[in-house]
Amino acid sequence: MTEKAALYDVIRKPIITEKATMASENGAVVFEVAIDANKPLIKEAVEALFGVKVKAVNTTITKGKTKRFRGRPGTRKDVKKAYVTLEEGNTIDVTTGL
Repeated sequence: MTEKAALYDVIRKPIITEKATMASENGAVVFEVAIDANKPLIKEAVEALFGVKVKAVNTTITKGKTKRFRGRPGTRKDVKKAYVTLEEGNTIDVTTGL
């Protein structure tokens, strides 16, 4: 699982919201991850891509809402978020890109 393209399939994009910014003050970074990714896989991917030490990984799954698209009911996709807590002294600047 060391191929870089496979790691980018696990970690899709950083999430930059007000809640994620508050979490970053405590040394955590929030990523949207693949729905089938588990915590050890997320930890390995973050450590390999960014060269940091990960302390903990917490995940949440947000179920897709039912919305109307062009008058017809449709469902948004389910989203899995990973709150990655970093060891002391490690940082990831998500604003610069990869």
